[in-house]
Amino acid sequence: MAWPGDRPARPRRPSDSITDLAALLAYVARGDEDAFATVYDRTSATVFGLVRRVLRDPAQSQEVTQEVMLDLWRTASRFDPGRATAMGWITMLAHRRAVDRVRSQQAAARREHGRPADGPDYDVVAEEVESHLDAERVRRCLDSLTELQRESVTLAYYSGYTYREVASLLGVAVGTVKTRMRDGLIRLRDCLGEQ
Repeated sequence: MAWPGDRPARPRRPSDSITDLAALLAYVARGDEDAFATVYDRTSATVFGLVRRVLRDPAQSQEVTQEVMLDLWRTASRFDPGRATAMGWITMLAHRRAVDRVRSQQAAARREHGRPADGPDYDVVAEEVESHLDAERVRRCLDSLTELQRESVTLAYYSGYTYREVASLLGVAVGTVKTRMRDGLIRLRDCLGEQ
């Protein structure tokens, strides 16, 4: 896999003239390799940066970035522009994949350090169930936010972006992001308090 800055300039493709990432994803969903190459060129550096923040290891970050791009190619048809921006959806894929890698490493470390093979402790199962229920509550509450609030909160809290980076990704002013975040977090607090 070539990394941004590591490869020579390539000839222009017809998809290079499409500026809307969501439109490009629609072409990718239909199997358009040129559109995928354009999406890759426009997003791989951001994906790698996000994954690197989670994993810290450059080699693993490259592997996970490659997996994310493969996921993007395979699942582009699942992108719903009514639920998120294209970049928000791509960074969500990247964040999930990076967190999955961390969890996998943690599980391997537990197995390696003598965790009993005959099954998990009941406390672990109870904690996992409780964690799953909490995650479901948060998901329901996130769905109650406006799309703009949900997108800002998701990018900041789940993808690890700063206000300035969120503003840049969404193409809005930093103050707008701060307002959306404040309003969204107030709604989340109220929603979680009611349940």
